[in-house]
Amino acid sequence: MKELVEVIASSLVDNPDEVVVTMTEDDEQIVLNLTVAPDDMGKVIGKQGRIAKAIRTVVRAAGSKGNKKIMVDIQ
Repeated sequence: MKELVEVIASSLVDNPDEVVVTMTEDDEQIVLNLTVAPDDMGKVIGKQGRIAKAIRTVVRAAGSKGNKKIMVDIQ
């Protein structure tokens, strides 16, 4: 999952070197924290959050075989 978010975010931003994804996992969920450069924040979120919602949808679909809930936080 971590690599998937990195690939998607890196293709959207102007500074792909500043894309950092950290993953924390517990018994019930997996949380992926996506950090990008401040100038690229709008490109990752998109108008009215459409791109962020699409990223979350793709990640949930990719992780649907597991029993854990997957969340993507954009910072």
